[in-house]
Amino acid sequence: MALGSAAAVSAQSAIDAYNITPTQLRGTARFVGMGGAFTSLGSDISCMTQNPAGLGLYRHSDIGLTFDISMRNYKTATSDRTNSNSETKLRFDNFGYVGVINLNGIMRSFQWGVSYNRLASFDRLTSAYNLPTSTSLTNYIASYTNGIPSSDLIVEEKFDPYFDTSNDWLSILAYNSFMISNPGANQEEYRGLFQNGTKGDALSNVRERGYSDEYNIDFAGNVSDIFFWGLGIGIVDMDYRREVNYSESMDNALVYNHQTESLSSGKANFNLYNWQQISGSGANLKLGVIFRPIEMLRIGLAVHTPTWLRLTHTTYAQTDYEFLADDAVGDNPTNEGDFSTPDNNYDSRLTTPWRFMIGASLVVGPKAIISLDYERVAYDAMKLKQQSYFGGDYNYGGGFTDNTYANEDVKNYFRAANIIRVGAEYRINRNWSVRAGYNYQSGNVRKEASDGNMYISTAGTDPSYRFDNDVQNITLGLGYRYKSWYADIAYQHTSQSAQFHAYTPFGTGNDWHQSPSAKVTDKYNNIVISTGFKF
Repeated sequence: MALGSAAAVSAQSAIDAYNITPTQLRGTARFVGMGGAFTSLGSDISCMTQNPAGLGLYRHSDIGLTFDISMRNYKTATSDRTNSNSETKLRFDNFGYVGVINLNGIMRSFQWGVSYNRLASFDRLTSAYNLPTSTSLTNYIASYTNGIPSSDLIVEEKFDPYFDTSNDWLSILAYNSFMISNPGANQEEYRGLFQNGTKGDALSNVRERGYSDEYNIDFAGNVSDIFFWGLGIGIVDMDYRREVNYSESMDNALVYNHQTESLSSGKANFNLYNWQQISGSGANLKLGVIFRPIEMLRIGLAVHTPTWLRLTHTTYAQTDYEFLADDAVGDNPTNEGDFSTPDNNYDSRLTTPWRFMIGASLVVGPKAIISLDYERVAYDAMKLKQQSYFGGDYNYGGGFTDNTYANEDVKNYFRAANIIRVGAEYRINRNWSVRAGYNYQSGNVRKEASDGNMYISTAGTDPSYRFDNDVQNITLGLGYRYKSWYADIAYQHTSQSAQFHAYTPFGTGNDWHQSPSAKVTDKYNNIVISTGFKF
């Protein structure tokens, strides 16, 4: 929840922006096999997603396609146990065409290209079990619901607090599911289920799916075989889907007994299900140059503007609960049932990070290439806008204002990421080449946030989040050329660790509560295959 925001449920959060803007190593098999170190290189369709000036080095037209087989393993470890999941995916990753027009004069040639590229895959599984727990999601909800009259939370036939108030939707859902209660004289002071002596466990299952695709139109030129320039226009289409089941089971919990209209100790079980979809489209520009002062040395520079995304959000949540007070009369649960939110649909705007890259490469005759890149991705400069909000109603006429709370969270949670790419290629003979690469991306989450010592705001009714650490890619490749036809294959091993939280740590001072969390380790083994013709 974005605390302090009157429109918390409909405000895209910094966490949402983070989830849909990963930087991944993806492209043709030659590009991947050399670790993506192509800022100063060219003659590859993947140049259109990195440095469009690389098209300027094409001597002949090119048409090619790429697909990959991804074998993924997800491991989640807590103090009690380790859960593992795996899956195998086959994807079509890339298709492109480059045309070359040879000229006379200083401008030796003009190139243009169009391509489709899979920029990112959002597919991921996380399953974490925590035993014991030291607090409950319900206590967290109660902590920020305090001060709201219960009459503004209960759903009635003629009053729907989801749309008739600006109250947090998770507060409304929890109150109507007996996860938080406030019996007695003070109807604005809420209690969660966890109390002194409570023993419980928590289970989180998160399934993420989706993609970010880019369609490129690029133009490039060759000036005297020394200076190469490029301009690219990227059209991005993305879809992110997230399903989360979070369950708690507790003994000696503080449950509401409607028979006595009071709180008492008892058993508590509930499951919170969340479904979220973020889809949208946008555009960006890429500018790049490559300078070749001598035959064997190339220096490349490229800048990517942010992608200006128009996003549509759809969310839905449901609870299933069963509570039994120890002093209840009979064996039937004191309270049981289910409760759900309406479907919530709203729009937002996102300005993704700027990207700056520089690279240098040595071309040793016709035999060998060694390339080195550095890239900086300004995650802390992302900007979010939300629909205008006036007196309980959204301005659905298309007005958007800066999401002040989320933009502040971006600065507090994230920092720029640094990416190092190293690649090499050796031509064995006129037909065969071997390649190797290494790609490293530093974590883009600030230490204060990743350590669990900071309150983390989310939007809507899903309080879970994950912060990624460094990413490492080790790659190997093999290429074959026969006349105008080429075929390339690459092996890519990706490893990444992360910290998952079922909800934010919360509290003040000595009363700071750590939420159920887990250490996540993802490992991917990808086989990337490309083929095409240069003519």
